Amino acid sequence: MSDQQIPDTPELISAAPVRHWGRWVSAAIVVVIAAMMINGLVTNKNFHWDIVFDTLFKPQIFHAIGWTLILTVVSMIIGIVLAVTLAIMRRSENPILRWVSMVYIWFFRGTPIYTQLIFWGLIGVLYPRMSLGIPFGPEFFSFRTYDVITAGVAAMVGLGLNEAAYLSEIVRSGLNSVDVGQEEAARALGMNHRQILRRIVIPQAMRVIVPPTGNEAISMLKTTSLVTAVPFTLELTRVTNDLGTHSLLQIPYLLVAAIWYLVITSILMVGQARLERYYGKGTESTRRLSRRAGNRQRSARQQAINAAQTTPLTNSSEWTP
Repeated sequence: MSDQQIPDTPELISAAPVRHWGRWVSAAIVVVIAAMMINGLVTNKNFHWDIVFDTLFKPQIFHAIGWTLILTVVSMIIGIVLAVTLAIMRRSENPILRWVSMVYIWFFRGTPIYTQLIFWGLIGVLYPRMSLGIPFGPEFFSFRTYDVITAGVAAMVGLGLNEAAYLSEIVRSGLNSVDVGQEEAARALGMNHRQILRRIVIPQAMRVIVPPTGNEAISMLKTTSLVTAVPFTLELTRVTNDLGTHSLLQIPYLLVAAIWYLVITSILMVGQARLERYYGKGTESTRRLSRRAGNRQRSARQQAINAAQTTPLTNSSEWTP
């Protein structure tokens, strides 16, 4: 008399629950450390939380936030327009355009943004008057430099020119990510270079361009704190620093600036996530389908394991004499 046993295959191995003790211990350590940090922030009177909450919604702070957002938006617009132009110049078959783009990127990426802003703040010292005309020829009109390039204009231009050098490499990598065969097919259909860029290349490149551009926008929000080099005195960091200097309490006013930077950054991150979802619809749907297929496979395997666990190891109808 013999009994028939189920073979010991990987599909039928008992699915005993695995307890990951290391994960629970590490999570407990992290929770304890986080609780200690929160307790140190809340109970420490040197932070002066009463001053923080009293200052957080003052009109002076909102005015500074408005100027910070203006600097960020205008500088990013300047940077994006110049970056697309520089990226297209880098892809051009004209060597002069390529070299001009490369020298621009080399210069603005190779010098600190703070140094560039100082030069823009001193532009009126270097060129007291500016004019438009033919080189070595007659002038059409001229103007006093500081009448046009004020501190705010100099800050926006300086930030935008510097940002264009970094964004141009992002745009160029996005344009290069599109298959060359699509450009050749569009050219065979009679499209010119401008139509190919606008209808074929740029829409597909946006999936690669948007995520790092969103990070650059968030970085630009915090880089506006350097415009004191121009000097521009209306942005958030400078205003809170001045308040701290007058009250001889720097820390609570720095916390006010940090809180508002966190709020604005969080809003920008939500907008970035929505843009990434919009331009990555095809890839996101493909990933979602693959995840669902993987979940179905795991579910079917688990059902097979459960069925194997409930099946008796012997079959009473198959006795041998």
